[in-house]
Amino acid sequence: MLIPSVILHEISHGAVALAFGDDTAKRAGRLTLNPLAHVDPFGTVILPALLIFAGVPAFGYAKPVPVDLRKLRNQRQQGLLVSLAGPATNIALAVAGALALRATFGDRLPFAHGLAYDALLGIGVYNAYLAVFNLLPIPPLDGSAVVERLLPLRWWPQWLKFRQYSMGLLLLLFLWGGRYLNNVFDPAIRLWAHLL
Repeated sequence: MLIPSVILHEISHGAVALAFGDDTAKRAGRLTLNPLAHVDPFGTVILPALLIFAGVPAFGYAKPVPVDLRKLRNQRQQGLLVSLAGPATNIALAVAGALALRATFGDRLPFAHGLAYDALLGIGVYNAYLAVFNLLPIPPLDGSAVVERLLPLRWWPQWLKFRQYSMGLLLLLFLWGGRYLNNVFDPAIRLWAHLL
């Protein structure tokens, strides 16, 4: 359930960009459900494998969908919407997973099990995690677009310096800042569970 969720997240960036006039993702063949089009050799294969072999939590990413902000009709506003399309897709999938669980199992939900239950639960939980994770205000995550949209111009030099080291910071946060991330993830998972 994680793989199609990540693919739909990436496709949504390109689809919204296309709606606003940027056909870069379409021309690159990235508006497809084919998982191979979204595989980043390092982020999807090598990094998760190294982390698993090291005995730490796995972390990875898909190849980002290419977007050319210069082709958007309104770069500032529409660029933000393109960035938020991915997490919005994950939120929609998480809600759909919860509603499908309720509709399928109803009062039997606390005692449910089986393939359909596991699939719907996976759709809901994974997408809740993906939405929150991608909304973290750390580049290159989608939440950083909100910071960039609101950041005063005089702070841009410091922000650009921060962006140079943000991927390393993100990796450190994921590997050793688990308890801090739990403080972010737990309310979202409780909110999702409330839908059940």
